Amino acid sequence: MKNCDRFTPFTRVYLAILVSSASALISVASAQTSSTSVSVPEQKNASGANVQPLGLMQGFPPPPDKLIAFEDPAYLSPPFNRWSFSHIRELAPTANVWRGKAAPSPLLAAPVNLDGVRLKVMGTGEDLTFAQSLERNYTDGIVVLHKGSIVYEKYFGALTPERPHLAMSVTKSFVGTLAAMLAEEGALKTDAPVTQYLPEMKDTAYGDATVRQVMDMTIGVNYSENYADPKSGVRDYARAAGLRPRDKDYAGPKSIYEYLPTLKKEGEHGQAFAYKTVNTEVLAWVVRRASGMPLAQLMSERIWSRIGAEQDAYFMVDRVGTESGGGGLNTTLRDLARFGEMMRNQGRYNGQQVLPKAVVEDIQRGADKTQFAKAGYATLPGWSYRNMWWVSHNPDGAYMARGIHGQAVYIDPKAQMVIARYASHPMAANGANDPISLPAYQAVADVLMKK
Repeated sequence: MKNCDRFTPFTRVYLAILVSSASALISVASAQTSSTSVSVPEQKNASGANVQPLGLMQGFPPPPDKLIAFEDPAYLSPPFNRWSFSHIRELAPTANVWRGKAAPSPLLAAPVNLDGVRLKVMGTGEDLTFAQSLERNYTDGIVVLHKGSIVYEKYFGALTPERPHLAMSVTKSFVGTLAAMLAEEGALKTDAPVTQYLPEMKDTAYGDATVRQVMDMTIGVNYSENYADPKSGVRDYARAAGLRPRDKDYAGPKSIYEYLPTLKKEGEHGQAFAYKTVNTEVLAWVVRRASGMPLAQLMSERIWSRIGAEQDAYFMVDRVGTESGGGGLNTTLRDLARFGEMMRNQGRYNGQQVLPKAVVEDIQRGADKTQFAKAGYATLPGWSYRNMWWVSHNPDGAYMARGIHGQAVYIDPKAQMVIARYASHPMAANGANDPISLPAYQAVADVLMKK
């Protein structure tokens, strides 16, 4: 490997794994728009085989070739993400989301053995058990609620019940929910131009966009969400937002507020769904302006302290302390399940109406399925996208928050079920795990509906 001496020992380990396991690291961003028969590498055991045998971050201090640091570009890549996704606060600056001073809301246990529930893999018809599906999709932890009680809870890899995990783009659904709440209360106008709240964006792609178009991601903006391309828009955004390290010669935007005004228009607004993280960052900026609060404070006051969370949550932040609304939230799995249960109960939880019922009903109705179909998600036929939530329109009325590498909150109103799941899949785009995860969620729902 020519000139490899310029890399840290940790990065050299990563590059060796990259060369020997290249097929496991190929991006499937394009798989979201191609066949549902996605090629997935052979999986290692979900019980921690990607953490313990490698000896990552073990010792005081860990040896140089086992040390994970934010400055190493591989810290969010497999297999190191198995550890880092559960230890973000030890690697990067964060903003706290206070849980409040009240006691945690109770989560009763009513165990159901779901390990043997069977499912068929989308596209291939392969028969798996639910337990096998968790292993195949690199699950770090999963909580299944039925009628508000925990029926199934397991942890793998480096995750434990009290430890927050990086939620990736599940974060977007929190931002969309806060925006919808403000809109329902009259503090935010969804039909208003973005520039009513952000005059700084008048000469950008968002200069002629409405807040509603941002909330539903029907924005025409020159930006690529290709996670594998080091020159893509999402990589530029991540460097500005403090999610990825910067090269020593980096001269680009150094904060979210510096980066967003650089975005230029491409195409027309309101014509088709196009998933782009920068839309959520624009919405998060709008939400801050409309509420007069930082995102972490608003989320604490309006959601986190009211659902009776067990632990504080936190956001990754950029160099000026701005929270990443596009993918920087970290929560424990049980608290994520509490949030999902609040949504399932039409905004009511912990003895109070946390969200206006109309907010949840609007999300459940979804948006224009024909606009969504133009994005070509082969694993999500008939779906739509509303207020930063993915809406299935299936017979159960299921909808979900989704994050790359397998993060999810899956809400099935008919089955009275909520699934909160954290993972560290080696492939970023969810086209790699959907063929197993989505049938698994439905199979569990079908079983629980008979209880």
